[in-house]
Amino acid sequence: MKRTFAMAAAMLACGLGGCGMMPEQASAGGWVTLFDGRSLDSFERVGDANWTIDGGSVVATKGSGFLVTKNTYGDFEIRAEFWADADANSGIFIRCDDRVKLTATACYEVNIYDKRPDPVYGTGAIVDVAKVVPMPKAAGKWNTYEVTAKGNRLIVKLNGVQTVDVQDGKHARGPIGLQYAPGVVKDSGTIKFRKVEIRAL
Repeated sequence: MKRTFAMAAAMLACGLGGCGMMPEQASAGGWVTLFDGRSLDSFERVGDANWTIDGGSVVATKGSGFLVTKNTYGDFEIRAEFWADADANSGIFIRCDDRVKLTATACYEVNIYDKRPDPVYGTGAIVDVAKVVPMPKAAGKWNTYEVTAKGNRLIVKLNGVQTVDVQDGKHARGPIGLQYAPGVVKDSGTIKFRKVEIRAL
């Protein structure tokens, strides 16, 4: 029995993130917690954004960078609660080809950017892949993103409302990055993430 349980746990870790990477703990329904308000053990820092944990959230207010998952993911659903002010430039980058150079061309960028100069790829959109018109506003309140990537299909929901349903096959698998970047004004804006969870599909 113990051996069977250990093998099942190992298979789960491989299926979610690939063998040899950091194992994660699955909860009911197959959800795995990436950020629980206390620990960033599932992530590596890339760049110089000033990420800190404060009051159950991970917060950035200056610099430019990412929290990048140690594991990689293919078909999955991720849900994340976030708070952004109006000047914040952030997003959730998925299926990234490179874990050090995360860009909108090397990943799918699910955007959080109410003041983006081109609003059709602002909050709720996948940059250069799927537009959103009109752009929803997320500033000044807690929001929930639900992002599903299954095969070539990508679905984004913001606070339960679908903003994207698109087919695109450029990226099949990779790590996930939580972003903080300069907005229209450098080192302006605050982004907070809390309760980030993922499950394999």
